[in-house]
Amino acid sequence: MPATFRQRFLSGERLLGTLLSIPSGAVAEILADTGFDWLFVDAEHGPLEVTELQTILQVVSRRVACLVRVPSQNEIPIKRALDLGAAGIIVPQVNTASEAERIVQLSRYAPLGARGVGIARASGYGLNLKPYVATANDTTTLVVQAEDIRAVENIEAIVKVPGVDGVLVGPYDLSASMGLMGQIDHPDVVAAIDRVTEVCQAADMKLGIFGVTSDSIAPYRDRGFTLLVAGVDTIVLGHGAAELLQQMKS
Repeated sequence: MPATFRQRFLSGERLLGTLLSIPSGAVAEILADTGFDWLFVDAEHGPLEVTELQTILQVVSRRVACLVRVPSQNEIPIKRALDLGAAGIIVPQVNTASEAERIVQLSRYAPLGARGVGIARASGYGLNLKPYVATANDTTTLVVQAEDIRAVENIEAIVKVPGVDGVLVGPYDLSASMGLMGQIDHPDVVAAIDRVTEVCQAADMKLGIFGVTSDSIAPYRDRGFTLLVAGVDTIVLGHGAAELLQQMKS
């Protein structure tokens, strides 16, 4: 039986993904067929309604793992993303251990948590409810984002929370929280990321990072970061169109 995405992630395999924000099954299908290990489905900043999220997952989640970045730490978006069949969730702005503990409660079934049980796509619309509930805790990936200086300050406590599988660094929001908007190469921002890196690696917590370009995440590939996401669908589309136009003009 093939390894689940969570098994691959926890084993330390390097997993390459890109960010999907356009509410289109066609765009998701194109990206899935490109060969990425996973798709970062952005329901926080992207204009994805729940029906659009369901369409995307219906189209591609059986061919490529989809981790959904939920729009908040509230119960409903977490429950919906998992019930729709996401391989896991990425939760933004997790700045304290208590926040991480609550997220575990919302995303893991008892006895590890208190996730609500409902009939939805993930359980075959209820036809496979018992086996799904029995295995979901083992197959659902839970990643919290360290993207605020408060998360950096509290990272030792966050990584000790049982049920958290990984930490994904958000350099852009982190820089903004430090009064250094967009200066992701500033020494203070780099030092903050270094601190998260050291603490996570000491705790054997898996690490990920987002970058707009592959070059921006390249330094972290050799530092033990394994959940790597580069590019945004809108930017890839825009750059591709601009390059094509330039070629047509030349």
